[in-house]
Amino acid sequence: MLNRDNIPEPAGVTAFNEPSFSLGGEGIAGKLLLLIVAILMCIGIVVVYSSGAGWAENKYSSSEYFLWRQLTFSVLGIFTILLFAQLDYHVFWKTSKIMLFASIALLTLLLSMKAVGIISGAARWIGFGPVKFQVSDFAKYAVIFHFSRLISEKQGYIRDLHTSYYPLITLLMTVVALVALEPNFSTASLIALIGFILMFIGGVNLRHLLATAAPMIAVATVFALAAPYRRARLFSFFSGHENGMSYQVLQALIGLGNGGLFGLGIGASKQRELYLPLSYNDFVFVVIGEEYGFVGALVVLALFAGFFICGLTIARNAPDTFGKYVASGITIAITFFALINIAVACHLLPTTGVALPFISYGGTALLFNSLGVGILMSISGHKKRERERMVLSELKERSLS
Repeated sequence: MLNRDNIPEPAGVTAFNEPSFSLGGEGIAGKLLLLIVAILMCIGIVVVYSSGAGWAENKYSSSEYFLWRQLTFSVLGIFTILLFAQLDYHVFWKTSKIMLFASIALLTLLLSMKAVGIISGAARWIGFGPVKFQVSDFAKYAVIFHFSRLISEKQGYIRDLHTSYYPLITLLMTVVALVALEPNFSTASLIALIGFILMFIGGVNLRHLLATAAPMIAVATVFALAAPYRRARLFSFFSGHENGMSYQVLQALIGLGNGGLFGLGIGASKQRELYLPLSYNDFVFVVIGEEYGFVGALVVLALFAGFFICGLTIARNAPDTFGKYVASGITIAITFFALINIAVACHLLPTTGVALPFISYGGTALLFNSLGVGILMSISGHKKRERERMVLSELKERSLS
């Protein structure tokens, strides 16, 4: 079992070895979090079927193809949440280094396979047959786990440049660079942002972060303009008039406008009829806005706001600093992905391939996000499990004495 004496504890958090445990808002937050995610998954099943029926009929000769896959992965997602909710999250403390270097190795393998021609196009997926996953999803969680461990370990000298900041930024930039070269610029940017936020929360010297962020923004700008398709997306976003917009953006705005206040009704979307590409994935929020209107879109935003609040509540009441940073990282990652997807659909950000968590069609992304929710619930319920374990231990000792 992990020696918890090695994990620094934030001020105000009851130590593990103390006899009393304060069960406050984190227990309620965990249960509410599960309810919110279950509702989001149900919305995803309905909307993916509605938005993807035409595309599935055209491509797979079955209008229910996306429905059954989304339903299957949603059920697996719930089981994943319940499984990891019962797991002691400290297992990720012990395995974080292995996970991070495994993700770096897999990302390097993908780029090597692309270099020799085994993979053509974007090198993002690994696996065989139907069992495939995006390595960047795995890398994102590996960064969260290992950064949480390192920041916890280095609390005594977290502001030091050489022993703290350099090791952290080196690991982060290695993962970010490999993901960007897939190419997957949007996910690479989000992983970088998550890493910087965790370092900021952990107390890393702000001057060090700002000194790194400035050249990183310049490099990211050059990288974004290097590829013709990324330049086209940026020019489309900044064009300022309808003729300069991309086809996807124009169709997305038409769909949101069609919805009005209360929407056209379930299954009544016009844009889903092969007008809006990826209406069941990257632009699924457009179908929500069209079929359920402004009110329906607000409900989805409220659910993600509730997710964010529950996640921060769990982080604030975490039993130790490792749990605090893990909960913060997972909450930020899922919430940011949701906000970026919604912002792209509303033409508030340039078009990028970021799915809407728990709602967009996709199996492995849903399972990875479910894993994250399960860990959040594990952190929220840890005090209760420890209290129950201690009560059982005391009863056993009394029965033997």
